[in-house]
Amino acid sequence: MQVPNAAPLQLHLLLTPGTVQLELRAQTRDEVLRELVQLVPGFEQEPDRRETLFQALREREELHSTGVGDGVALPHARQALPELLKQPVLVFGRHRSGVSFRAVDGRPVHLFFLLLAPDLTVHLAMLARLSRLLRQTGLRERLLNAASKDTVIELIREAEHRLDHARGASGTS
Repeated sequence: MQVPNAAPLQLHLLLTPGTVQLELRAQTRDEVLRELVQLVPGFEQEPDRRETLFQALREREELHSTGVGDGVALPHARQALPELLKQPVLVFGRHRSGVSFRAVDGRPVHLFFLLLAPDLTVHLAMLARLSRLLRQTGLRERLLNAASKDTVIELIREAEHRLDHARGASGTS
């Protein structure tokens, strides 16, 4: 639960050029998950942790696809991962031709946001905030056409600014 008047989690601050991949090459759901897991910082020398994370993501997808429609998927583990993470992680991946991901609308997925959190509160805050951002008119299209990793991060920052400004103007936190 978010504390009233507390600053919202800033997703753009979780993204770095190292956690953004503009040319995913995978052709299957599991290959996409593996490719995204490769971008998680801090796991470079720990193949066991990567495999644990991949299996958690795969199990979540087997339970119910995180393909939310409109060419977007929000892969995440079913539960928070305190044993693997101390800080939240956000990874962005883009696939030009799209991948079958069993999305709710049956369409291929082009934009992937891998969300990882050390606790349930942060996990839910990340999911909620990203869902609100992706409802902004034109953001998905701009992300599809972003020419650089820095542009992706800037697009998310701008979308968060619009969201926070609109929420502040309406008197909600």
